[in-house]
Amino acid sequence: MKTWSMKFMQILLLVGSTQALAADFRVGIVNTERILRESAPAVKAEKKIEKEFSGRDQEIKKVAKQVKDVQTLMEKEGLTLPDGEKRNKERELANLNMNLQRMQRGFSEDLNLRKNEEMSVVLEHANKAIQALAEKEKYDLILQEAVYRNPNIDITEKVLKYMANDK
Repeated sequence: MKTWSMKFMQILLLVGSTQALAADFRVGIVNTERILRESAPAVKAEKKIEKEFSGRDQEIKKVAKQVKDVQTLMEKEGLTLPDGEKRNKERELANLNMNLQRMQRGFSEDLNLRKNEEMSVVLEHANKAIQALAEKEKYDLILQEAVYRNPNIDITEKVLKYMANDK
């Protein structure tokens, strides 16, 4: 009986000390997707990419309009056009469609590549901001993704403010 009560006391002490340690343990969670969408560097990068690709986008829109114009012409006058001219218009339409698809693929690939490059820079900046914030506010653990996040431990807003102030 004496050993049983002694073990019970040890367990109580262990549980009590664990709770005391857990009370000092600070955890924070950051919504990375929100950082990549709303942070000042992310918004700046998005505008930079938009400006960089606007010329190519206009060029693609111009070719798409040509395709549409030729299609409209073929639909309206396709039956009345001479066979030779009709074949030329069909060939022109096929070439325009192939060119448009090639341009769109290249544009999409280049755009995704640039977005990934810029977002990796933003993520690096965010990670530095998170580390600085963790050291400043004495966090023990900061997670960047979670299935559920309690608003009390979500520090995304703090990180966004830190990134906006830290140019």
